[in-house]
Formats: sequence, structure tokens, C-alpha cells
Amino acid sequence: MKQPQGPIMRTATGLLHWTDQRLPVISFWNKHLGEYWAPKNFNMWYFFGSLALLVLVNQLLTGIWLTMHYKPDANEAFASVEYIMRDVPWGWLVRYMHSTGASAFFVVVYLHMFRALIYGSYRAPRELIWIFGMLIFLVLMAEAFMGYVLPWGQMSYWGAQVIISLFGAIPVIGEGLTEWIRGDYLVSDATLNRFFALHVVALPLALVALVVLHLAALHEVGSNNPDGVDIKKHKDEKGKPLDGIAFHPYYTVKDLVGVGFFGLIFAFIIFFAPEMGGWFLEHDNFVPANPLVTPEHIKPVWYFTPYYAMLRAIPDKLFGVIVMGAAVVILFFLPWLDRSKVRSIRYKGWISKTMLALFVVSFLILGWLGAQSGSTTQTLMARIFTVFYFAFFLTMPWWSAIDKTKPVPERVTE
Repeated sequence: MKQPQGPIMRTATGLLHWTDQRLPVISFWNKHLGEYWAPKNFNMWYFFGSLALLVLVNQLLTGIWLTMHYKPDANEAFASVEYIMRDVPWGWLVRYMHSTGASAFFVVVYLHMFRALIYGSYRAPRELIWIFGMLIFLVLMAEAFMGYVLPWGQMSYWGAQVIISLFGAIPVIGEGLTEWIRGDYLVSDATLNRFFALHVVALPLALVALVVLHLAALHEVGSNNPDGVDIKKHKDEKGKPLDGIAFHPYYTVKDLVGVGFFGLIFAFIIFFAPEMGGWFLEHDNFVPANPLVTPEHIKPVWYFTPYYAMLRAIPDKLFGVIVMGAAVVILFFLPWLDRSKVRSIRYKGWISKTMLALFVVSFLILGWLGAQSGSTTQTLMARIFTVFYFAFFLTMPWWSAIDKTKPVPERVTE
């Protein structure tokens, strides 16, 4: 028997019903949260998707606030950042939240991608989710690079000089393309202005649109799980998966635990180690840009160093650019390179586990090499690990097919 409703409750219910007829708020909530059935065996690796969304919101909000005080002018950009840091109330905190947030974004995105690797989340029917995710990664790289130029410090200026000059290696159109990207014959005020516009307007819009598509594609086919089994195969009489639970409230509450741990680490870095020993903010970038003085050692931020190590490992400039670009592009083809009979690393054999472990080690070592001076020994190491990086993907159709696998259960095991 229904309890009688008061006039306020009836008004609220009627207003909600009226709104839902014109804007499907309730159906949207049910489809994507309340009645979105997620596997009940999610583990800690599934925190990083929601954390990536959290960091994106942080970057957007702190970025909007920073634009209120930043001046995209080659003569005033560095001073405006110093003004934010020293004179604007709590400006130092917002600036460090944004700069640390950039590194945090790549940390959670790399771990999110690693989770996809170990559990086969890129396999059918989730290829489109992976493609959208890789497009997010590309846009994020462009967004981070252009944002890094804006403080107009020594490393910002010379980093832009080095990266933009790479386009000059392209035959026929390279020189014109480089000039078009810079907006001038050298990195200048025009470069800073167009990078500011792209960083603040165009790329964030593209990033948000791709995130929406990524989530829409995910909710269309459903989430993967550590066992790599399809929970939609076994349903009750109401159509609910027997191995599924509603995303809200179960995983929204669980994600709050991950947010809490992440927030503690994030706050500790902001308050005690915002530069992270020069890995998050290089010391040269606290010096105003000077076109007449080249830094002793030009290197990108840590999240670009694996690809920078590959670039430096190749003697020919054009071939180096091709290799660096191919290192990212080849990730798009992962769903079709993996021929394993199972999705999850839990049920794969020693070949797959060994190859994945060596790939991770190679990527980490390349990241370290990209931040070093590039001695003869370091260059040789970079070449060896670059070869293995590509060998992991190019030989995957063979070693993934011959690897012995364990039987996959019909339902989730946890």
C-alpha cells in the first residue's frame, strides 16, 4: 500500500516527471549508473578510469582559474606565472594542482592502459572503446605539450623549438609545415598565442567529446572484468546478469576509497614535492625563456621521455620521427594483433606473461633513458629496448596464438 504524499512531494514528483519527459534525466541515470550492471569482481585496477575522470575535472577547473591571471604574451607570460605564484591569493596552490595534475593524468592513464593490457579489455566487442581511449591519449599528449610551453621558461621555449623542428624532417612540406605551426620563422609570440588558444579551447573540447564517446561505447557493450568473461550470458528472469551488480551505489562508493587514497598522495606531492626532483617541473623552467642561451640538457617531461628516447636512438632524423610516431600509432592495432584464445592474463601462459613483463620493463627503461644526456651506452640501450618495444607488438600474432592457456570459467570467480 502506497503512503500518501504531501503537496510538496507531489509537486517535486510532478516537476521531475515533467522534466524527464523533455530531458530524460532519470532514464540517463538508470542506464549509466543505477541500472548499469557491472561485473561484481572489479579489483583495484578498475579505480584508474574514474580517477582519470577526476583528474580531468581538476585540470579543467584549475585551468579556467589560471587563465584569469595568465597573459599569453612572450614578454609577459613568465612574469604572469610568477605573479600567480607569489601575489595571487592561493595562486601557488592552484598552479601546483594544475602542474601536478598533468603528471597525475598521465600516471592514471598509463595505469588504465596497463589494466587493459593485462585483462584484454581491448578485445572484441570492445575495440571501439580502445580506439576512443587511444584518441584520448593522443589529444592528451598534444594538450600536455602545449600547456608545457605556456609558462615560457627556458625548457618551455627550447622544448617547443626541438619538437616543432621535428616536422621539418617531413619531405617536401616539412619546412612550410614547421613555419605554419610556429606562426613565424622562429618560436615566438605568435607560437605562444596559438598554443594558448589550442590548449584552452580546442583541445579540451575535443578531449571532453572523446571521453563522452569512450564512456558511451563502454556502457553500450558493458565492462570487462579480471576473468575476461561475459556476464551477460547468465541472467535471471528479470534480465539482470547473475554476476553483475548496479554500478551505483556499489562502485560509486568503492571508487570513493580510490579517490581518498589518490587525494592523499596528490596532496602530499603538491605540498611537499611539487617539482618531484625536476621530473614534474624542470629546474630550467624557473628561468625566463632566452632564445640566445640553450639549456645544457634539453629533455621533455617524464611522460614523453620513452618516445623521446626512441627518437634519439635513431641517427636519421626523418626515420626517428617515424619511429616515435609509430610507437603510438601501433597501439591502435592492438585489438587485432592479439590472437590469444583468452582475454585475461589470469588464464594466459608463460609466454604472454613473460612478453608483457619485458614490455613494461622496456617502456620504463626507455622512460629513464629519455631523461638522460644520451651517452653512447645509453643510445645503444635505447636502440635495444626500442627494438623490443616494437617486437612485442609485431610478433604478438604469433606468440599470443601459440601460448598455452588455461580453461576460462563460465562465470566470474570472485
